[in-house]
Amino acid sequence: MRTTVRLDNELAEQLQARARKDKVSMTRALNRALREGLRASRQPKSRRKRYREHPLPMGPAKVDLTKALALAAALEDEEIVRKLALGK
Repeated sequence: MRTTVRLDNELAEQLQARARKDKVSMTRALNRALREGLRASRQPKSRRKRYREHPLPMGPAKVDLTKALALAAALEDEEIVRKLALGK
């Protein structure tokens, strides 16, 4: 079957290079590339090994977490004052 195909310049260059290397026509190189791609897409994808986390105990909290937002606000205020003092 005859058809027109528009290729990105990069792909066309790669296909031409492969055709020259294999000493075949552009058409034959394109057909081979399409067959390889279609064959690869039919094969089942290998399953990745699932990542497992290994949590470690961190010990008791060093600050009272019931007032965590107040602590965060106080730390932020200190940082703002420090930057103002430096003129940033």
